[in-house]
Amino acid sequence: MGNGDMRQGLKECDKLLRKHSTHQSALSLKAYALARLGEVDEAVALGQKVLRTPGALKSSHVVQGLSLTFRVLKLPEDEIAVYNAALTHTPDAEQLYCKIFMAAARSKLYKEQHSAAVALNKLFKQDRYLWWVVTSLLMQAKSAQDATVKQLQLTLAERMAEKALNEGRLTNTEELRIYLEVLEIQGNHAAMVAALSTSGPLAEKIANDPDLVTQWISLLIKTGDFTKAYEVAEVSLEARDNWADYKLYVEAAIAQTNDSESPVPAASANFDKWAAQRGRARGAILAGVELATKLHEAGHAKPTDATADVVGERIWSYVDQFKTKAICYSDIMQYFISHVKSATALGLTSSAIDFHTKHLEQRLHNARAAATAAECGEDAAQSWVTLERIRYLIQALADDVDPQHWVADIGAMLSFGLDSGEAERKLAACSDMTLIACQRIILASFLAYPEPDQRGSLLASLFKAVCVLEAGIKMNDEQFLLKLYAIRLYLYMSCYDRARALYDTLNIKNIQFDTLGYLINGHGMSLGCFSVDLELCYDGVSFYDRSDVRVPQELESAYGKGTYSNITDFTTFQDNLVHSVQRECTHGCALRGEAFEHGASKDILEQWEEADVVSIEHTDETIAALHDNRDVGVMGLQTPVDMTKWNLEIMTRQIPLPGSAWIRIFSMVPQIMHYIVCSEVDLLESKIKDLLVVINEAGQSVSSHDLLLARGVYQVASLYLRALSGNEGFDSELAALSDMIIGALPQDAASSASNTLELCDVALTTIRTASVATEVFTYAQS
Repeated sequence: MGNGDMRQGLKECDKLLRKHSTHQSALSLKAYALARLGEVDEAVALGQKVLRTPGALKSSHVVQGLSLTFRVLKLPEDEIAVYNAALTHTPDAEQLYCKIFMAAARSKLYKEQHSAAVALNKLFKQDRYLWWVVTSLLMQAKSAQDATVKQLQLTLAERMAEKALNEGRLTNTEELRIYLEVLEIQGNHAAMVAALSTSGPLAEKIANDPDLVTQWISLLIKTGDFTKAYEVAEVSLEARDNWADYKLYVEAAIAQTNDSESPVPAASANFDKWAAQRGRARGAILAGVELATKLHEAGHAKPTDATADVVGERIWSYVDQFKTKAICYSDIMQYFISHVKSATALGLTSSAIDFHTKHLEQRLHNARAAATAAECGEDAAQSWVTLERIRYLIQALADDVDPQHWVADIGAMLSFGLDSGEAERKLAACSDMTLIACQRIILASFLAYPEPDQRGSLLASLFKAVCVLEAGIKMNDEQFLLKLYAIRLYLYMSCYDRARALYDTLNIKNIQFDTLGYLINGHGMSLGCFSVDLELCYDGVSFYDRSDVRVPQELESAYGKGTYSNITDFTTFQDNLVHSVQRECTHGCALRGEAFEHGASKDILEQWEEADVVSIEHTDETIAALHDNRDVGVMGLQTPVDMTKWNLEIMTRQIPLPGSAWIRIFSMVPQIMHYIVCSEVDLLESKIKDLLVVINEAGQSVSSHDLLLARGVYQVASLYLRALSGNEGFDSELAALSDMIIGALPQDAASSASNTLELCDVALTTIRTASVATEVFTYAQS
């Protein structure tokens, strides 16, 4: 078994048990092997038998084998029962109490976790066990539904942590973070400030922890102590460059602007001083832009003419100094947007746009000339890319809807990105320039052909962008963003095979299934490509299953090492995955593909009858609990995600991004199928009513082919109910429905359609045909 050969291990256990039928170690190992082989019922029965055997848990080998069995079977209560039974034989075994604690922590059995921690703290009196108690109280409070219970747990945790602080048993920043979290949940900011203001050895550790210092400054601002916040931020910035502290320093300074001695001039002087220090110019100069912007927003520097605005001058000063850095645009973008929005509020939008356009034109001309000169360096290339990004943003802020403006100078950009010496050297700036050019072509295409009846012209224009993207990928096969755009456009053009081939080269793994899976999952099924889309769904399902194992292991490690801040992070991460929107969509797509795949297995009716449809039930409460982890900003947009008019991720969606309505529909469809097969009439009647409500409310949030499939299921279920009630006309209505579906199919698909009078077979055939018709029709229309 140590080598993973469970079948051979099972044989060896059976061989031993034939000679010694009550050998408890062999029985526990057999249960473990059965669990690993998926023989759940037999493993549970055997494990329970050993657990109930008097004296069996005296042996550490039995304890180990049986606890692993229940862990594999995901029966944490039984695993804990194993350790508790072992404790009756060795009541002072510290390791067993630790195992109970860890088993409970992995499974979020916080009451049991707390009891084990209390026992450990009482029996062995180690500081780490005290913090296990505090942490278990915190986790109980965070999971409590009752407000009174929650407050009780927090109060107990706070008192224990406060006592530990006063007695010198709070000795490191990880323990402090747990105490701060307990206080933060209660909104006790004053106590948090007091804890962070402590003296002694802990104070030095706080000062050397940038995150805690930032939290301290933020809390001082929340509690209105702007003077102290300013002082702490200044001390921190004297020691290190920390952008979060720069922003808080600015906030604290501006909050005191109306005082007799405003710290703003001193802050500005400090920015100049720090900018002169080696390696600190970027943060300090950007902080100067932040200061000018926030002063303007606070009403302390309202210009009468945007062309004379010091904020704009500071923005361009920053660009001049750092345009050779790839990070420059992401640094400064928000300030361009803020500046134009502030001008808009004063009725000076055109003045602000003219101001930035004037500053851009000559700089862009010079940068283009330098970059296209013979043997240009990386700095010159990056400067041009930065300024092209700024040009893109200014056009969007100016609400420029002329397609010709968006493709102006596109030739020079493509020549540099694809046909230059720098491109041959795979300079990163060349791939970036190719991407910007493609983004301009895509945007211009949608601006030029906005109407549905212009789809042919739109696709022809987008095909040009695809050609450019393919050329860019050929020049640099490692360019992730070029591939993302190519995938998105191929899907938009109904070319699934190439999109899938490119997606496979992205080497998507681990958490990317959750954040990026939306880019392609379900798109194949919308084009009738069920099998290959199912493979991707299964990959995603496997990731979610693996995460259910890995995250608990990380939690156990965090407790063991005392890295308590990681515990809430891991728990939040696990909760976000368990309640992930993409997880539900992935499972929904997998169910849909298995049910409606062409040539589905003949025993599909038996599968529907045995299907567990309770676990996929969704209510308003479960939908509200879902967490959307999808990274819709991954496509390297040149404008913020919330500028939806210019958001290419939204613009190039082939189908709507699945949301609550989609999840509700595809949790109901399997239930309806199950109720039809099992003749659960009352449940069926109730469920199709719910389905119809969701369909009618879905609007544009669900694709037309998904809605058609859902309506088809609703119609078949309705016909089934009418047939059971004995109404006449069922056969004719079903025939009419089938004729409508088959009429949308190509001749070869229509000729293979079969008719049967058996209701279940009719339902299955009709729904599968509806699905095929939907997918083929969607593909033909595109």
